[in-house]
Amino acid sequence: MDLFSSEKQEFRLPDAELIYFPNFLINREADMLFKKLKNETEWQEDDITVFGKTYKQPRLTALYGEDNQPYSYSNITMYPKAFTEGLQELKSKIEKISKETFNTVLLNFYRHGNDSNGWHADNEKELGKNPVIASVTLGEERPFHFKHRKLKEEKHKLILGHGSLLIMKGAMQHHWLHQIAKTKKEIGERVNLTFRKLQ
Repeated sequence: MDLFSSEKQEFRLPDAELIYFPNFLINREADMLFKKLKNETEWQEDDITVFGKTYKQPRLTALYGEDNQPYSYSNITMYPKAFTEGLQELKSKIEKISKETFNTVLLNFYRHGNDSNGWHADNEKELGKNPVIASVTLGEERPFHFKHRKLKEEKHKLILGHGSLLIMKGAMQHHWLHQIAKTKKEIGERVNLTFRKLQ
């Protein structure tokens, strides 16, 4: 039985390819995966340094991969654990629908509205020239903000729902920034998985 929907939304944007599957996972599967990942992942909270100030990263993270290749961003170097059976199955589903291959996944656990991810691009050199990033959302839906680096009128927001898949590809990481912003609203927990291919 297929656990993903073929329904997809493609966004025509300058310098980017963005594809969204709002119902990638059926609700039952998404519920089970959210609970399993939240409770069984070995989450870590790293120190992050921005503009000379060091503080706790405003979310929990974990890295899994097919080999021992580390991944570095924002002066943080993470060393992967081996893919679990569940993560391997999810990766295979994403590869089937996206026609891409991935060897690493970065997990983020947003515990409440104050957990966030500031403006950034996934443009680390380990990801290659035009990286494909496949992002799965589980739990609370959060707005995904993205804006063009030079075209000021190109600012957008997409609500990432429970069980959804967002694929960013093409030259997007060169020309666009994205974020999950803080909110003062009372909201629940969210687990986000971003599959990528380290070179």
